[in-house]
Amino acid sequence: MKRRDFLIASATTAGVITLSPLLITGCQKPKKTLKISLAQWSLHRAFENGDLHPRDFANISMDTYGIDAVEYVGSFYNTYAENLQFWTFMQRRAENAGVQSLLIMVDDEGDIGSADDLTRNTAVENHYKWVDAAKVLGCHSIRVNAFGASDRTTFKNAIVDGMGKLTDYAAGEGINVLIENHGLLSSDGQLIAEIIQQVGKPNLGTLPDFGNWCTSAKWGGTEGECDETYDIYKGVADLLPYAKGVSAKSYDFDEKGDQIKIDYYKMLKMVRNSDYDGHIGIEYEGQSLSEHDGILATKALIEKIWLKVN
Repeated sequence: MKRRDFLIASATTAGVITLSPLLITGCQKPKKTLKISLAQWSLHRAFENGDLHPRDFANISMDTYGIDAVEYVGSFYNTYAENLQFWTFMQRRAENAGVQSLLIMVDDEGDIGSADDLTRNTAVENHYKWVDAAKVLGCHSIRVNAFGASDRTTFKNAIVDGMGKLTDYAAGEGINVLIENHGLLSSDGQLIAEIIQQVGKPNLGTLPDFGNWCTSAKWGGTEGECDETYDIYKGVADLLPYAKGVSAKSYDFDEKGDQIKIDYYKMLKMVRNSDYDGHIGIEYEGQSLSEHDGILATKALIEKIWLKVN
């Protein structure tokens, strides 16, 4: 008897034949579990005016919103950036709260895509302390900005060099470096995809943001006036193959609880159909609702749509 026939006969005798899940489901992809995180920027006004304290962020996320994963904003912790004892304290607070620390969003540390070698190398080295902090905190990534030269070719050559150096350092600490579309050339999805391919480091990825696609202004929000805008759906599609995080930017809502400026159904369907299986981060920036209510409305919208696209 051939080995295959023997195994089938044995299983039949035992009264059990185990089928592959793909055979049972007709080769459909297994359903993804929805994992939601909270971006600290969603509460930036409350942190900036002192209503909330940044050290309490993990507890706020869990106790107020029932969200067990968070994304920190580095600018709220500039004083402690190189204080590893502080980050150990924050790691323990998150652990005690039952919250997973995912990443640190890093801003204002210089242009990694600068054409000037000294400026670029200084910017790269300025990010090292955040890699170290992310490691202690238990994050998988830091999010960086891809700003620099205005000329496309010059920028591409410079950012490939800068990101290559930064990812080399981060790899030694087991940390990923994520590029977020944040305006100017960083919101050119095709260009960023080309840069990631050219750098060729497994710990260089993306954090596609649903809303930051203004290519004519730094920081790139598209909720207001913008002279030049990259197609927001094409942009997310460009960056998703390299995503190690997803930022569900939200602005104002209509009477049905849907986003006015972004087709969330289309966005979340793209995420669902991609190979990405990480967290979807809530980043509320609307004005019509309070930060608190905006977070809850965004969470409810994601949960509603996920049931339909999954």
